[in-house]
Amino acid sequence: MKATDRKTKAAHYLKIVEWSDEDKCFVGRCPGLFHGGCHGDDEAAVYRELCQIAEEWVEILEDDSKPLPPATAGKSYSGKFVVRVTPDLHQRAALKAMSRGESLNQFVAAAIAGA
Repeated sequence: MKATDRKTKAAHYLKIVEWSDEDKCFVGRCPGLFHGGCHGDDEAAVYRELCQIAEEWVEILEDDSKPLPPATAGKSYSGKFVVRVTPDLHQRAALKAMSRGESLNQFVAAAIAGA
């Protein structure tokens, strides 16, 4: 496969580079395409390495005749999703929300925002 084809296909996957206080360096990830990532002291260098790794994964998957995972870049989100929990947990969360004067939705959204 041509390098330009790999680059174009790899561009369909979200790439995240962020500072890690725990690791004291920048960490790059490409969720949806591969697990793991790369790290380093220079943010731009980590991003370049991450792009290269993504291109290599595209090549590996295609060489192995495996389908590429669904694209993650440019994906939009509706703001709605379903979470399945046990009835007991559902009850505890609903009661906790009521005790705070919140809806269950507000309670869960606040918990997620604080995660």
